[in-house]
Amino acid sequence: MDKIRVLVVDDSAVVRKVFTEELSKQPDIEVVGSAPDPYVARDKIVHLRPDVITLDIEMPRMDGLTFLRKLMKYFPLPVIIVSSLTKKGGALALEAMEAGAVDVICKPGEAYSVGDMGVQLADKIRGAAKVKMATLHRLVASQAEAAPLVWKRSLSESTHKVIAIGASTGGTEALKEVLINLPPTTPGIMIVQHMPPSFTTSFAQRLDTLCKISVKEAEDGDSVLPGHALVAPGNYHMVMRRSGARYYVNIKSGPLVCHQRPAVDVLFNSVAAYGGANAIGVILTGMGKDGAQGMLKMHQAGAKTIAQDETSCVVFGMPREAIAAGGVDRVAPLEQIGQAILDMV
Repeated sequence: MDKIRVLVVDDSAVVRKVFTEELSKQPDIEVVGSAPDPYVARDKIVHLRPDVITLDIEMPRMDGLTFLRKLMKYFPLPVIIVSSLTKKGGALALEAMEAGAVDVICKPGEAYSVGDMGVQLADKIRGAAKVKMATLHRLVASQAEAAPLVWKRSLSESTHKVIAIGASTGGTEALKEVLINLPPTTPGIMIVQHMPPSFTTSFAQRLDTLCKISVKEAEDGDSVLPGHALVAPGNYHMVMRRSGARYYVNIKSGPLVCHQRPAVDVLFNSVAAYGGANAIGVILTGMGKDGAQGMLKMHQAGAKTIAQDETSCVVFGMPREAIAAGGVDRVAPLEQIGQAILDMV
C-alpha cells in the first residue's frame, strides 16, 4: 500500500523537526518535505505532490490563511491547520476551516505531550487523505445559499425532547449547515465535534453569531434547554444527566474513547441512558467509528437516529460505521438533516 505523502509547513524549525520525527514512526505515512513559509511550500507542492499538508497560520512573508485560500483556488489539497492554544489561534483556525481546511491540531504544549500529538496528528492525516475535496468545496460554497427550513410553532410544546449530534472531519461546516436554520423552539442540542481546547470556544461563538438558536461552549452543570446548543469543550468529555424534568450536562476528564476526548460515544451513551425515547441522535461526517456503538444504544433505547449519507460526507467513516452497527433509522443528505430533525420532533 502506498504511503500517505505529507508536507509540513511551519516557520518553526522545532515544530518541523518534531512533526517529521513523530510522523516517521507511522508505517503508512511519509514526510516528503517541509517548508518554513508559503513561498517555499508552493514550490515544494509542485515538485513533491504531497497528499496532505500541515499548515501553520502565523508565518512570515505570507500568513497561512492567505496561502490556504490561494491553495484551495489553484491547487486544492487536504490541509490540516496547526495552531497554538490561544483565543486568536482558535479564531484563525476556525476561519481557515471555513476556507476549506479539513482539520485542526494544536502545536505541542501543555494540553498535549509530543507523543499524544504525534498519534492524533497521524490519525488526522489518515482522515484528511480520505477527504473528498469536491464535496468539501461544495459544502463550503453552499453555506451562503442555505434554504430556510419548514417548522411549526408546536415545537415549543416538546421541550422534553433532546438532540445529540456527533461529528469529526468536515464537521465544522456540516454542523453549521444543520444548525443555521433551526428555529429558536428547537429542543435542546448537545454537540461533540472533535476539536482541541480553545478551538471549541471560537467554534461555538462563531455558530452563535450565525444561528437563530443560541450556541455556547458547555460548562459543567449547564441545562439542556430549547433553543440552545451546547458544544463539548476540547479535551473534555460531555455527558447528559437528568434531575426530575431537567436535563443537564457534566463536563469531565477521563481516558480517550475511540482515540478522542471529547468522544461522541460518551455523549450518546449518556443520552441513551437518560433520554431514551425522548432523544434524537445525529451522526455526521468524520473519520473512524466514534459514535457508532453509542448511536446503537440510543436506537435500542427508543431514540430516533439519523446518519449523513455517503455522497454529502467529506469523510464517510463515522456514519458508515453507525449504519453498519444497525443503530440508524434514517440516512439523509446533509441539506435534509435539519428538516429531518424537525420532522422527528
